[in-house]
Amino acid sequence: MITKRLNVLIGSGASYPAIKLMKDCKGENSEEKNKDLMKSVKESMESLMNGNLEENIKSVADTYTNFFKEILALMDKANSRITPKSVNVFTTNYDLFIENAIDRLLQTNNFIFNDGASGYFHKYLDGSNFNKTTSYRGLNDNYTDELTVINLFKPHGSINWAKKDENIEVCNTIQQDFVKVPPTGVEAEETFMNNHFHEMLRIFQLELDKQQSILLVVGFSFQDKHIAKMVKRALKNNELLVMIFTYSEDDISVIKGNLDLKNIPSNLYLISPNNFIEDDKQLKNFTFADLTKFINSEANYETE
Repeated sequence: MITKRLNVLIGSGASYPAIKLMKDCKGENSEEKNKDLMKSVKESMESLMNGNLEENIKSVADTYTNFFKEILALMDKANSRITPKSVNVFTTNYDLFIENAIDRLLQTNNFIFNDGASGYFHKYLDGSNFNKTTSYRGLNDNYTDELTVINLFKPHGSINWAKKDENIEVCNTIQQDFVKVPPTGVEAEETFMNNHFHEMLRIFQLELDKQQSILLVVGFSFQDKHIAKMVKRALKNNELLVMIFTYSEDDISVIKGNLDLKNIPSNLYLISPNNFIEDDKQLKNFTFADLTKFINSEANYETE
């Protein structure tokens, strides 16, 4: 894993139970359920940003922080002459759990966070901002170390995004009418109508087409048909390794159906709770926290 280009796809299951899953939302139709989902996201993020955390929100926030802490440790072991010291994180979530984790880790870790925005008082998104590397130079110019870069792509929008004319501004506050692609079942149409969202998904496709790439998927069932088509197409790249971690055994058939796969390609691994034993017991469910443990064990195994 250390010698591969690392990409991560995070879905709504990673933020559960702090934020409702669409299937748990109240309402008689998709519009009402979507409204209930937006309410859940806003309430949870207001709690997160105010620091008044209920136990479920604190638990999810800590899980995200621990996950990215392990990702940074993994990148510290990578050789920048072999593969770029960067991680591309793609998420369809509107919430700010990733940004919160990054903010916490920047206090004690030396790395670069790139959400595609540039500016000072006003930060605007631009896809070209992702094509950057940053190095740390010694005071006497006696060494140069490439810093790990975590790139964050949010192709469905974010609760802190505001539309300003033809631009998207990344704000430090929750926006009541934030820029988003609603989960209405027509995400492909909505997404490709917006140039910036199109650009982020184009980068996603390009990253999966590169040599020696790996995609870790957590909390994502591929109900978003446009992303499912991209991953299915990318699996034709034999140098790509896709590892999909499922919450339950039942999710395997759901994901196979959403990806429209009759046979499992050799470069695709559907990893379920049955693949893991902890404390001599079979895992009932595989969670985001379990993925963090898996990455830690894989990193230690590769460097032994």
